[in-house]
Amino acid sequence: MKLHSLTYLVVDDLELMRAVTVNQLRAMGCEKIYTARNGAEALRMLRANAVDVILSDWNMPVMSGLELLRAVRADPKLARLPFVMITAEAERQRIEEVIAAGVSSLLVKPYNAGNLKDRLLKLIADPQREAAPGAVARLPRQATPASTDDGLMTEMTLSPTRILVVDDYPVSLKLMVHLFKDEYQVLTATDGASALAQCSKEPLPDLVLMDVMMPDMDGFEAVRRLREQPISAQIPVIFVTGLNDDEARLKGMALGAVDFVSKDTDPKVMRSRVRNFIKFVDMRRHLQADYDAMLDAARLREDVENITRHDLKGSLAGIVGMVQGMAEDADMAPQHVAQLRLLEQTAMQVMNMINLSSELYKIETGHFKLKADAVDVGHILHRLVELSRSAFTEKKLTIVVDTDTNVGLEMPTASADAMLCYSLFQNLLKNACEAAPAGSRVLVTLKDENPLRVLIQNVGAVPLALRERFFDKFVTSGKPGGSGIGTYSARLLATAQQGDVTMTTDDTDNSTLLTITLPRHVFDLTLPIT
Repeated sequence: MKLHSLTYLVVDDLELMRAVTVNQLRAMGCEKIYTARNGAEALRMLRANAVDVILSDWNMPVMSGLELLRAVRADPKLARLPFVMITAEAERQRIEEVIAAGVSSLLVKPYNAGNLKDRLLKLIADPQREAAPGAVARLPRQATPASTDDGLMTEMTLSPTRILVVDDYPVSLKLMVHLFKDEYQVLTATDGASALAQCSKEPLPDLVLMDVMMPDMDGFEAVRRLREQPISAQIPVIFVTGLNDDEARLKGMALGAVDFVSKDTDPKVMRSRVRNFIKFVDMRRHLQADYDAMLDAARLREDVENITRHDLKGSLAGIVGMVQGMAEDADMAPQHVAQLRLLEQTAMQVMNMINLSSELYKIETGHFKLKADAVDVGHILHRLVELSRSAFTEKKLTIVVDTDTNVGLEMPTASADAMLCYSLFQNLLKNACEAAPAGSRVLVTLKDENPLRVLIQNVGAVPLALRERFFDKFVTSGKPGGSGIGTYSARLLATAQQGDVTMTTDDTDNSTLLTITLPRHVFDLTLPIT
């Protein structure tokens, strides 16, 4: 995929900045570009139009760039879109916040077309890397950050600052080179055309020291043309000239020059003025390099966490299988069976925590891919009921499971993921047992239908104020220390497996009924039996 074939959405409340970014994109050959004045307008456009990349300013009225990013990542249809945040933000904590929200790249103001192009190329060059919190493309380095043992960023080694000196008078040119060569990488040009050529290709100069009085094309005209080119429009310029009149100074400043210096100025003063401005340039470059390093660190953490979760799940699944096999051995003593069931319960709880920390994240950000197989739902329900009886012994609950299948017939199977089904049913059954009064009954029923239905009923009606928000995140009631994520995660896990969870209450009977549906597994009769 090429940059020019993509569709872009540029979001900025300032019309001038929108125009700058649009012109930079068009200079790269990109023509399919939408614009929006704030996050709210951008969100409406995203839901009405196909967009490949979002380029958004951070600080905007109505809805900020960060709020837009969060809204995009929360929408399953938009969650994978590459999102480039354009910012002048210098507070590290806020940058960590936007990285955690799932930004794909950060571009520090002021930037040029080359900076923008580098980041866009990196985003589309890594098709295996989907955009999500932490899932960011590795970006080109302008610096190599050093780290302390505790992982904190320390001093960064930036590439040398590049200064372009433009002057047609050899003596002045030589003097300027001598003045700055010890501190900076000095480039030279003897006329406006040569200067334009050097400012039209990467790597661009960080600062231009421009003479005014030159033949063919004077410095004013050269700078005017620099500003017309998207790639060089943001390069800072200091006019260095023998002209001292106010009219020339005003003309230079109107063209966007950052300073206007007389050639008669003391060389020490000249060097100090350039050095002070370069400090600003280097501060921006430090910020960009630091943010790139933070994004890389976020990606590395995500990679490590994904590998760790995958390995833990595999190991735990093996442990659970062995423990279940040992517990079902007829020669095993009852006290040993009880201990094995306790071990099984603990392993299953850890498995559930891993599922919630990894799979929920993928589902929420639209990255989950279901690998469905035939799942014996009845077996899972029986195991969870046995474990729940042990876990809620002190409440003296009667927990019953009815599989609604005639004796001698095979249990119906769902087309789902076994581990996700375990987490789904465990969270709902645990919720029902916690809500049920001591000494009451919790009934679990598997309906042999298409789709499969599982009913979990307990005494105690959900409070009226919570019914509409029962499946919302972080909603809980009457459970000290409750996270409010059980029912929320259960519905996500069900819908991710093409199923659903609903809740109904009966105030007359003072009861709550949860209904879970999952697609029934259909065996392919054309495959050989093994």
